[in-house]
Amino acid sequence: MDTVLGTVAIRRAWYHCAACGRGFAPRDQELGTAGQTMSPGLRKMTARAAAAVPFAAAARLVGELAGITLTGKRAGRRAEADGQAAAAVIAAEAAAITARQLIPLPPPGPLPDKLYVAIDGTGVPMVAGETDGRPGKAEDGRARTREVKMACAFTQTRLDDDGKPARDPGSSSYLATFAPAADFGILMAGEARRRGAGHIRQLTVLGDGAVWIWNLAATHFPEATQIVDLYHAREHLHDLANLAARLLAGHRDDWLAERLAELDAGDIPAILVAGHDLRFTGSLAGERDKALRYFEANACRMRYARYRSLGLFVGSGTVEAGCKSVIGQRLKLSGMRWTEPGATGILTLRCQDASNRWEQIWERPHNQTPAA
Repeated sequence: MDTVLGTVAIRRAWYHCAACGRGFAPRDQELGTAGQTMSPGLRKMTARAAAAVPFAAAARLVGELAGITLTGKRAGRRAEADGQAAAAVIAAEAAAITARQLIPLPPPGPLPDKLYVAIDGTGVPMVAGETDGRPGKAEDGRARTREVKMACAFTQTRLDDDGKPARDPGSSSYLATFAPAADFGILMAGEARRRGAGHIRQLTVLGDGAVWIWNLAATHFPEATQIVDLYHAREHLHDLANLAARLLAGHRDDWLAERLAELDAGDIPAILVAGHDLRFTGSLAGERDKALRYFEANACRMRYARYRSLGLFVGSGTVEAGCKSVIGQRLKLSGMRWTEPGATGILTLRCQDASNRWEQIWERPHNQTPAA
C-alpha cells in the first residue's frame, strides 16, 4: 500500500466463505483501503494536486512535497475516479433532497436575506469519441466540445457603501455537470435547498436568457424571481445596433445610448417599438425580428430599475467567473482533450474545492470505490 509515508505492508485477517468462494478483510473497510493501492491520505493529496494542475505536473508535485513517486497516468486515474465517486454521491443526495426523502437542516446562524442561483454553460474540449454525431461550429460541422452546465449559489445580506448589492464573503458554492438539463435541474435544486432555499426570504435565479434555464427555475422554484443578466441583454442591444448601422448612418451611437437607457429602466416596450421602426427588408428584417424576440420573451425578467430598487443583483458574473476559473483554467488548457467521466471527476473536485467543501469528499466512504 502506497501512503504519504512511503510503501507500507499491511497485515490483516482475511475471512473466506466456503459456500460462495468469496472473501473480505474487515480491516480494509475500516482503513478505507478496500480495493485500493493508495491510502486515503495519499489519494487526497493526489486529488488535490491533480485538480489544480495537469496530471504529469501533479505527479511531480506529489513527489516534491511527499517524496512519493507516481506517474502522471496513475495520478490522473486516481483523481478522476475519486471525483467520479464524489459526483455520484452528490447526484444521489440531490435526487433525495429534491424528492423530499432527505431534508437539509437550515443554515446555521442568522439566515441571510437573499439566496441567488446563477446558471451558465461553457464548452470543454473532448476526445473524438465523445463528440461523434454531434453538430458543431467548426468548418466541417463537427463538434469539438461538449457543454458543461454550471450553477453558482451565493447569498447576500447587505448593500455596500455605494448602495449596490454585496455578495457575502465565502458564500459561493458551485456545481458542474455534462448531464442533460433535467438532471442538471435536480442537482441545482438540491444544492439550492441545501443552501437554505426553503428558509431564506428572497430566492433569485440569474441566467443569460436561455429558455432551458427558465424552464428549470419554473419547475423547481416557481416562487423565485427570474432575472436576465443585464450584461447579456446589453450585448444583444449592441448586436442590434451593429445590424442597423447603415440604416442609422451617423446616429448609431445615439440610438444605442437611448436603447441602453431604456434597458436600464426596464422599459422593454420602448425598445421593441424602436426596434420595429428599423425598416429592414429581406433577410435583415428576419434578423431584426429574431433579435427583438429575445427582449419580447424576457421582458418580465428585465425590470432592472425595479430590481435595483429592491437591492438585487442584476448580473450573473459570479457563474461566468466560475466557468473561467473552475472549469477553464484546468480543463480548457492548450492541447487538452477529455473523456466525459474523466472531466466529470476533475470538475467535481474543483467545484468542491471552490465551494470550500473539499474535506467532505474524504469524510464519506464513497471515495473507497475502486477505479474501473
